[in-house]
Amino acid sequence: MKNIIFDFGGVIFNIDHKKVEKAYRKLGMDNFEALFNQASQSELFQEFEKGKISPAHFRAELKTITGLKVSDKILDDTWNQVLCDYPPHRIELLKGIRKHYRLFLLSNTNIIHYQHYISMFKQNFGYDFNELFDDSFWSFKIGKRKPDSDPYIHILDKHKLNPGETLFIDDSIQNIISAEKLNILAFHLNIGTDVSELFENGFLKPDIL
Repeated sequence: MKNIIFDFGGVIFNIDHKKVEKAYRKLGMDNFEALFNQASQSELFQEFEKGKISPAHFRAELKTITGLKVSDKILDDTWNQVLCDYPPHRIELLKGIRKHYRLFLLSNTNIIHYQHYISMFKQNFGYDFNELFDDSFWSFKIGKRKPDSDPYIHILDKHKLNPGETLFIDDSIQNIISAEKLNILAFHLNIGTDVSELFENGFLKPDIL
Protein backbone atom coordinates (compact mmCIF):
# COMPACT_ATOMS: atom_id res chain seq x y z
CA MET A 1 0.00 0.00 0.00
CA LYS A 2 1.43 3.33 -1.11
CA ASN A 3 -1.45 5.80 -1.08
CA ILE A 4 -4.29 6.58 1.32
CA ILE A 5 -7.29 8.76 0.47
CA PHE A 6 -9.21 10.02 3.51
CA ASP A 7 -12.72 11.33 3.82
CA PHE A 8 -12.97 14.41 6.06
CA GLY A 9 -16.20 14.67 8.09
CA GLY A 10 -16.73 11.68 10.35
CA VAL A 11 -13.21 10.37 9.69
CA ILE A 12 -10.78 13.18 10.53
CA PHE A 13 -13.17 15.90 11.70
CA ASN A 14 -16.09 15.32 14.07
CA ILE A 15 -19.56 16.32 12.86
CA ASP A 16 -22.96 16.16 14.55
CA HIS A 17 -26.12 16.23 12.44
CA LYS A 18 -28.35 16.25 15.53
CA LYS A 19 -26.69 19.46 16.67
CA VAL A 20 -27.54 21.35 13.48
CA GLU A 21 -31.09 19.98 13.55
CA LYS A 22 -31.47 21.30 17.10
CA ALA A 23 -30.05 24.68 16.08
CA TYR A 24 -32.58 25.10 13.28
CA ARG A 25 -35.41 24.10 15.57
CA LYS A 26 -34.35 26.93 17.89
CA LEU A 27 -35.03 29.26 14.98
CA GLY A 28 -38.56 27.90 14.78
CA MET A 29 -38.16 25.08 12.26
CA ASP A 30 -40.23 22.28 13.79
CA ASN A 31 -40.40 20.46 10.45
CA PHE A 32 -36.63 20.43 9.91
CA GLU A 33 -36.40 16.97 8.38
CA ALA A 34 -39.20 17.51 5.87
CA LEU A 35 -37.82 20.86 4.74
CA PHE A 36 -34.29 19.56 4.32
CA ASN A 37 -35.54 16.55 2.42
CA GLN A 38 -37.20 19.03 0.08
CA ALA A 39 -33.89 20.86 -0.30
CA SER A 40 -32.10 17.59 -1.04
CA GLN A 41 -34.68 16.63 -3.65
CA SER A 42 -34.19 19.99 -5.34
CA GLU A 43 -30.45 19.21 -5.46
CA LEU A 44 -29.68 22.44 -3.61
CA PHE A 45 -27.05 20.83 -1.37
CA GLN A 46 -25.48 18.82 -4.18
CA GLU A 47 -25.16 21.86 -6.43
CA PHE A 48 -23.67 23.90 -3.58
CA GLU A 49 -21.18 21.14 -2.79
CA LYS A 50 -20.12 21.07 -6.44
CA GLY A 51 -19.54 24.83 -6.41
CA LYS A 52 -22.23 25.32 -9.03
CA ILE A 53 -24.07 28.00 -7.04
CA SER A 54 -22.80 30.87 -4.91
CA PRO A 55 -23.20 31.18 -1.13
CA ALA A 56 -25.66 34.04 -1.74
CA HIS A 57 -27.77 31.84 -4.02
CA PHE A 58 -27.64 28.99 -1.50
CA ARG A 59 -28.71 31.23 1.38
CA ALA A 60 -31.58 32.72 -0.62
CA GLU A 61 -32.86 29.29 -1.66
CA LEU A 62 -32.53 27.93 1.88
CA LYS A 63 -34.47 30.88 3.27
CA THR A 64 -37.19 30.31 0.68
CA ILE A 65 -37.47 26.61 1.50
CA THR A 66 -37.38 27.05 5.27
CA GLY A 67 -39.30 30.31 5.49
CA LEU A 68 -36.65 31.69 7.85
CA LYS A 69 -36.28 35.47 7.96
CA VAL A 70 -32.83 35.78 9.50
CA SER A 71 -29.55 37.48 8.63
CA ASP A 72 -26.93 35.71 6.53
CA LYS A 73 -24.66 35.55 9.59
CA ILE A 74 -27.29 33.79 11.69
CA LEU A 75 -28.02 31.40 8.83
CA ASP A 76 -24.30 30.59 8.42
CA ASP A 77 -23.76 30.21 12.17
CA THR A 78 -26.72 27.84 12.37
CA TRP A 79 -25.62 25.91 9.28
CA ASN A 80 -22.14 25.53 10.79
CA GLN A 81 -23.49 23.92 13.97
CA VAL A 82 -22.95 20.54 12.30
CA LEU A 83 -19.19 21.15 12.59
CA CYS A 84 -17.56 20.07 15.84
CA ASP A 85 -13.80 19.61 16.27
CA TYR A 86 -10.48 18.08 15.22
CA PRO A 87 -9.41 15.39 17.71
CA PRO A 88 -5.69 16.15 18.17
CA HIS A 89 -4.70 12.47 18.08
CA ARG A 90 -5.99 12.20 14.49
CA ILE A 91 -3.83 15.13 13.43
CA GLU A 92 -0.83 13.47 15.05
CA LEU A 93 -1.74 10.28 13.22
CA LEU A 94 -1.66 12.04 9.84
CA LYS A 95 1.69 13.62 10.62
CA GLY A 96 3.11 10.22 11.59
CA ILE A 97 1.89 8.13 8.67
CA ARG A 98 3.05 10.67 6.09
CA LYS A 99 6.50 9.14 6.53
CA HIS A 100 5.24 5.92 4.94
CA TYR A 101 2.34 6.81 2.62
CA ARG A 102 1.22 9.45 0.17
CA LEU A 103 -1.84 11.07 1.74
CA PHE A 104 -4.83 12.56 -0.05
CA LEU A 105 -8.16 13.96 1.06
CA LEU A 106 -11.50 13.72 -0.74
CA SER A 107 -14.47 15.49 0.82
CA ASN A 108 -17.99 16.51 -0.14
CA THR A 109 -18.29 20.00 1.30
CA ASN A 110 -19.27 23.59 0.58
CA ILE A 111 -17.47 26.90 0.86
CA ILE A 112 -19.36 28.07 3.98
CA HIS A 113 -18.38 24.98 5.96
CA TYR A 114 -14.88 24.94 4.47
CA GLN A 115 -14.05 28.48 5.51
CA HIS A 116 -15.25 27.73 9.04
CA TYR A 117 -13.26 24.57 9.75
CA ILE A 118 -10.14 25.66 7.86
CA SER A 119 -10.05 28.80 10.00
CA MET A 120 -10.67 26.68 13.10
CA PHE A 121 -7.70 24.46 12.29
CA LYS A 122 -5.36 27.42 11.70
CA GLN A 123 -6.38 28.94 15.04
CA ASN A 124 -5.93 25.66 16.94
CA PHE A 125 -2.82 24.25 15.28
CA GLY A 126 -1.06 27.23 13.72
CA TYR A 127 -0.77 26.06 10.10
CA ASP A 128 -2.94 25.21 7.09
CA PHE A 129 -4.85 21.93 7.34
CA ASN A 130 -4.15 21.16 3.68
CA GLU A 131 -0.44 20.91 4.46
CA LEU A 132 -1.10 17.49 6.03
CA PHE A 133 -1.72 15.98 2.58
CA ASP A 134 0.09 15.56 -0.71
CA ASP A 135 -3.07 16.96 -2.22
CA SER A 136 -6.61 17.66 -1.05
CA PHE A 137 -9.78 17.50 -3.14
CA TRP A 138 -12.79 19.46 -1.89
CA SER A 139 -15.94 18.91 -3.94
CA PHE A 140 -16.84 22.59 -4.29
CA LYS A 141 -13.36 23.30 -5.68
CA ILE A 142 -13.13 20.42 -8.17
CA GLY A 143 -16.80 20.46 -9.21
CA LYS A 144 -17.14 16.74 -8.52
CA ARG A 145 -18.90 14.95 -5.69
CA LYS A 146 -19.00 11.46 -4.17
CA PRO A 147 -20.46 8.93 -4.78
CA ASP A 148 -20.06 9.81 -8.48
CA SER A 149 -17.03 8.10 -9.99
CA ASP A 150 -15.61 11.39 -11.32
CA PRO A 151 -13.76 12.58 -8.18
CA TYR A 152 -12.03 9.22 -7.69
CA ILE A 153 -10.93 9.10 -11.33
CA HIS A 154 -9.76 12.71 -11.04
CA ILE A 155 -7.42 11.84 -8.13
CA LEU A 156 -6.10 8.66 -9.76
CA ASP A 157 -5.38 10.42 -13.04
CA LYS A 158 -3.87 13.59 -11.59
CA HIS A 159 -1.39 11.72 -9.39
CA LYS A 160 -0.98 8.59 -11.54
CA LEU A 161 -2.10 6.36 -8.67
CA ASN A 162 -2.46 2.61 -9.04
CA PRO A 163 -5.90 1.67 -7.59
CA GLY A 164 -4.46 -1.59 -6.24
CA GLU A 165 -1.92 0.40 -4.20
CA THR A 166 -4.48 2.90 -2.94
CA LEU A 167 -6.74 2.70 0.12
CA PHE A 168 -9.84 4.87 0.50
CA ILE A 169 -11.31 5.41 3.99
CA ASP A 170 -14.85 6.79 4.36
CA ASP A 171 -17.76 6.51 6.80
CA SER A 172 -20.47 6.37 4.09
CA ILE A 173 -21.06 2.99 2.47
CA GLN A 174 -22.23 4.44 -0.87
CA ASN A 175 -18.85 6.15 -1.26
CA ILE A 176 -17.04 2.91 -0.43
CA ILE A 177 -19.01 1.04 -3.10
CA SER A 178 -18.12 3.67 -5.73
CA ALA A 179 -14.42 3.42 -4.92
CA GLU A 180 -14.46 -0.38 -5.07
CA LYS A 181 -16.07 -0.29 -8.53
CA LEU A 182 -12.87 1.43 -9.69
CA ASN A 183 -10.74 -1.29 -8.03
CA ILE A 184 -9.64 1.06 -5.26
CA LEU A 185 -9.21 -0.77 -1.96
CA ALA A 186 -11.69 0.69 0.49
CA PHE A 187 -12.44 0.55 4.20
CA HIS A 188 -15.84 1.48 5.61
CA LEU A 189 -15.28 3.25 8.93
CA ASN A 190 -18.24 2.24 11.07
CA ILE A 191 -19.74 4.46 13.76
CA GLY A 192 -17.82 3.96 16.98
CA THR A 193 -14.54 3.16 15.23
CA ASP A 194 -11.80 5.79 15.26
CA VAL A 195 -9.59 6.03 12.20
CA SER A 196 -6.52 5.79 14.44
CA GLU A 197 -7.50 2.19 15.24
CA LEU A 198 -6.57 1.20 11.68
CA PHE A 199 -2.90 2.03 12.25
CA GLU A 200 -0.06 0.90 14.46
CA ASN A 201 3.39 2.46 14.70
CA GLY A 202 2.74 4.60 11.64
CA PHE A 203 1.60 1.75 9.41
CA LEU A 204 -1.75 0.26 8.41
CA LYS A 205 -2.58 -2.83 10.41
CA PRO A 206 -2.30 -5.78 8.01
CA ASP A 207 -5.62 -7.32 9.04
CA ILE A 208 -7.71 -4.42 7.64
CA LEU A 209 -6.57 -4.97 4.05
